[in-house]
Amino acid sequence: MSETQIRTYQAKDVVRFRKTAEEFGGLSNMAPGFPVVVLGYRIRTSEALYQACRFPHMPEVQQMILEEGSPMTAKMRSKPYRKESRPDWDDVRVKVMKWCLRVKLIYNWRKFSELLLSTGDRPIVEDSRKDSYWGAMPQEDDTLNGQNVLGRLLMDLRTKLQQDPEALRSVAPLQIRSFCLLGESIPMIMAPQKQEVALVRSEDEGPAQRAFL
Repeated sequence: MSETQIRTYQAKDVVRFRKTAEEFGGLSNMAPGFPVVVLGYRIRTSEALYQACRFPHMPEVQQMILEEGSPMTAKMRSKPYRKESRPDWDDVRVKVMKWCLRVKLIYNWRKFSELLLSTGDRPIVEDSRKDSYWGAMPQEDDTLNGQNVLGRLLMDLRTKLQQDPEALRSVAPLQIRSFCLLGESIPMIMAPQKQEVALVRSEDEGPAQRAFL
């Protein structure tokens, strides 16, 4: 994926998402109701998982991020430590995001796959007021302008889902240095035998509790 190319989208032709409560809000990493499990740890959102991946060398920061109930708060909790992100973060962050989306799909197969497929073949765009990297920004001429990296990753995942869904039932760990969560190397992620049902637990449980499926 060429990350540097700026793209222009006609607003009337795209599937756009900004607020998680909107029709396509579930495409956002901030969307509640799409929990995942990695290394047996229950994680509320793909956003929290993505932010935690910045800090494989700082498990205490990962723990703090994963314990937050709100994805936005999890993102904010990571901010004071951004300068201490893994040194190759800018080089690996797109790979990490792609992997996080795969994990989100594996653990929320019916819900997330149906949402992705409902977009048809239209361009998917994260509508953002200030982020033209992961999303695209609305312009006065009813276009959206930006690199839209997240939207393009979602479109790529949609294409794979249309062509060979069974190939998406597992995802290998990234071949990058120190791909770890809370001090443990992240393994192959496999679809659980009981899709989604196994993840329905009380919100009172800490997201970083072991979840034996």
